[in-house]
Amino acid sequence: MSTTYTVDSATSRATPTPKPMKRVTIPAIKARKGDPEAEPLVMLTAYTVRTAQLLDPHCDILLVGDSLGQVIYGLPSTLPVSLDMMCAHGAAVSRGSYHAAVVVDMPFGSYEASPVHAFESASRILADTGAAAVKLEGGAAMADTVRFLSERGIPVMGHVGLTPQAVNTLGGYGARGRSGAEYDKIVGDAEAVAQAGAFAVVVEGVVETLADTIVGTLDVPVIGIGASARCDGQVLVTEDMLGLFERTPRFVKRYGNMAETMTEAVERYAADVRSRAFPSADEIYKPKS
Repeated sequence: MSTTYTVDSATSRATPTPKPMKRVTIPAIKARKGDPEAEPLVMLTAYTVRTAQLLDPHCDILLVGDSLGQVIYGLPSTLPVSLDMMCAHGAAVSRGSYHAAVVVDMPFGSYEASPVHAFESASRILADTGAAAVKLEGGAAMADTVRFLSERGIPVMGHVGLTPQAVNTLGGYGARGRSGAEYDKIVGDAEAVAQAGAFAVVVEGVVETLADTIVGTLDVPVIGIGASARCDGQVLVTEDMLGLFERTPRFVKRYGNMAETMTEAVERYAADVRSRAFPSADEIYKPKS
């Protein structure tokens, strides 16, 4: 499904605005699991209006990830990301999209204390952003929270395997599930959040066989990131996929080299400014005769 754009010339940037259309719904995403003809779900991260506008026609889900801590704010991890940050960027992405379902990460510290605390945070996210759902990390320990939210009308996407908010406990960002005990625990975690009501589960940074086991076990879509091509969908951090960083995780395929493109454009601009080639007659205002 594509999006038709119109140009609103009243704004300073003449921002292309998609004509409203029916969004992908949470029940439609969940139903993909039972449809043998369904294509894999396409999911990418988005943090700004303009990025959302460009990604929206091609994605089923836009994830406002807490990865914005590193990508946008230059933080060392996702742990310092606040609820205010997530709400601000979630609202921007919702304004910039009309097709994809928008899912917003619940940041560290906004849901772990209790199901009631999680509901307060999640209800604020949905109210402030217009998003369709929230995502939270954790397995069996978070099952009661997932159930509490789901039963109260808040769709929840789970996240198991390599969970970045638990990086201090995990001891780093290495692939999970290499030992038998960890393998079984992650399978159990995925089952627990799915049975508690999660409409989909992200499985990150696990050995391929573990991801395949989870895909075959759950009755909701499994979205992989560093997992398996047999997952029911895939997600990547958009900036990684576009090649905006010098280093990307092993599981990322670069579909562009935007860092090089931007660098070359800025070099040309700087040269034109220094040589007074910019602005030229085409970029300046003339007095009316």
